[in-house]
Amino acid sequence: MEISGARVLVVGATGVLGGLIACALAERGARPALAGRNPVRLAALARDLGGPPARCFEACDLDQCSTLGPWAARALSGLDGVLVTVGAAAFGAVEDVSNALAGHLLTVNALCPMAVLRGAAPLVADKGFVLAMTGGVPERARTDATVDVPVPVEHPGRPHGPAQTDHIAGTADYTASKEALSGWLGVLSEELAPRSVKVLDIRSPHLDTGFTERPLAGQALALPPGADALKAVHCLMDSIAAA
Repeated sequence: MEISGARVLVVGATGVLGGLIACALAERGARPALAGRNPVRLAALARDLGGPPARCFEACDLDQCSTLGPWAARALSGLDGVLVTVGAAAFGAVEDVSNALAGHLLTVNALCPMAVLRGAAPLVADKGFVLAMTGGVPERARTDATVDVPVPVEHPGRPHGPAQTDHIAGTADYTASKEALSGWLGVLSEELAPRSVKVLDIRSPHLDTGFTERPLAGQALALPPGADALKAVHCLMDSIAAA
């Protein structure tokens, strides 16, 4: 789709990756609406981008999440795309993860994006797109070592080719939350297909955003240096333009 002039809701705009995506969209002429958790960062980003619509939200408030799409559609006089980049990490053996922490990971990584897209999908224009991040830490092993940017997967189906997933000990609940979202996106793709709305499942390798260094619990995994996040964002923009 044509990014220039597109009306796009960015949810998670106060995170490192979400902020880079918002800036990249603006640079390519899109009209973003920003939703983020941190009011100070949100105000600063909106100011830097010339004052687009901006709204604070709490990822654990699912009813609030579901209102972001209608809010953005009103503020932008329509909606052509939605990107959800919210996420949280926590590490620990299965027996060491509390039920409360497991529930929090499921809420932030799966139920929040689902709620956002549940409210926004009916409002996205025909031939538009919705996008969520489902890749991350657990996908450590890849047969193609040159992959260093997000891998968009148009549902239904899994990534093509022989790439395999090496599930890392200590990430069971994180992995489960991401897999839940991925399966949900596959069904959403079937439902939006009659309107030619693309559903993009972004499964990125480890990026240099500091995400794994801010876990809710446990010790951050020993990972090699992350891939360049800005390069990944530009690849993402190309994927959206080709959708």
